Amino acid sequence: MRGWWQDLTDLVLPADCAGCGAPRTALCPRCRATLRGSAARRVRPVPEPAGLPVVHAVAPYAAEVRALLLAHKERGALTLTGALGTALAGAVRASLGADGCAGAHAGADRGAHAGAGSAGWPGRGPVLLVPVPSARWAVRARGHDPVRRMALAAAGELRRTGTAARVAAVLRQRRAVADQAGLDARRRLENLAGALEVSPGGGRLLGAGPAGGGPVPSRGQHGRV
Repeated sequence: MRGWWQDLTDLVLPADCAGCGAPRTALCPRCRATLRGSAARRVRPVPEPAGLPVVHAVAPYAAEVRALLLAHKERGALTLTGALGTALAGAVRASLGADGCAGAHAGADRGAHAGAGSAGWPGRGPVLLVPVPSARWAVRARGHDPVRRMALAAAGELRRTGTAARVAAVLRQRRAVADQAGLDARRRLENLAGALEVSPGGGRLLGAGPAGGGPVPSRGQHGRV
C-alpha cells in the first residue's frame, strides 16, 4: 500500500519519467506529447463485443502509454493524474463532437487521448463520467482508485475548457471477479459478464445528463483512457 512517505518522496526527490525512463522528470516532454500529440479517433477492439458503444482513444495501449498508465495504476505515480485526465477529457470531447451524443467510459487499461479545444455539449445537464469500479481489494492494495482519480481530473479539465462535466460513480460490482491480467479477450469478457450493476439511486442520477458506463453496454458514446 502506498504510504505518506512515498507521496512526500515524489514531491521532494527527482523521479525518472514513468513512460521512457528519462532522468529527473516524472513525465518527459516526448511522453507528454505522445499523450497530447494526436486527435482522438474511433477505435474497435478485435474481436468487438456485441453491443459495444462507440469508443474513442488517442494512442494505442503500448510502449510509453502503457508504461504511464501502469505507473499511475499500480505504482501510485499520482503526478501523472493531470496528464492522463487531460487525455481522457480529449477522448470525451471527440465523443461529444461525433454526433452530439456523449458519455465517458473511464477505464484504466488501454490507450489515451490528447486533443485541443472543446466541442461543448448542446444537451441539458452536464456530461457524466462514469468510472468502472475497481475491486475493493485492488483499491486497498494500490492505495488509491486510479480510474476514479483520472475521471475526476478529466471532469475538471472539461469544466476548465467550457464543458459542464462531473463524475458519477454509480456502478458497483455485484460479484467477485478474477484479476484481468493474463486473460485473453474472450476470458476477460466472461470474467466481467454481469459483474457490474447500477447502485441504488444511480439510475435517477444518470437520467440527469448524458452518460456512459463500461464494460457493460450503455447508451451514449465512450471516450477511453
